[in-house]
Amino acid sequence: MQDLLLPLFPLNLVLFPRVNLALHIFEERYKEMIGECLANQSEFGIVLAQENALQNTGCTAAVTEVIRQYDDGRMDVLVRGQRRFEILFLDRAKSYLRGAPQFFDDEAEEVPPEDARRNEALQIYEEVARLLEAEETAAPDIQDSQLSYQIIARLPVDLEFKQSLLKNRKETERLPEVIAYLRKAAARLAVTIRTRAKAGGNGQRR
Repeated sequence: MQDLLLPLFPLNLVLFPRVNLALHIFEERYKEMIGECLANQSEFGIVLAQENALQNTGCTAAVTEVIRQYDDGRMDVLVRGQRRFEILFLDRAKSYLRGAPQFFDDEAEEVPPEDARRNEALQIYEEVARLLEAEETAAPDIQDSQLSYQIIARLPVDLEFKQSLLKNRKETERLPEVIAYLRKAAARLAVTIRTRAKAGGNGQRR
């Protein structure tokens, strides 16, 4: 049973499959956890934690690079999202939390998202990124079977929305949701930018 338990790292973020994440490990219990994962070349699970509430669905992470190790045991690591899971039950026998995972993937879909819908998603992503003046990153792979995850992971959007996408097992549902969400975000951002521009002009014509 012990071998079936997945180490859990509660964080105020949502990790998606095939998405990279930099972490600074400083708490003793998580230094122990990451050390064991490195020694065993095993995964750990990242789950969203908010106001002492732990979500039931998360994504496993594998350490792909140890960027820096400090003398006191702290470390900077790069991890990559792997598999989604639901927690069947929790175990508190070790210094860090563990859970029994039930892994899941997307349901088989007869009709994948059309190329037009994929292009639409990429275009609205680029618009929102421009309005946010987000740091330049590699563009999402439009051929990724879970393009919705690759797009939304690159933007600072609502965690509850991200969590709802993590649970959803159909890309044909997720991608339209992402497009609708980002269209509303783009409209709000455009209004905010225009308002700031007017305020900066002090109401004077130039």
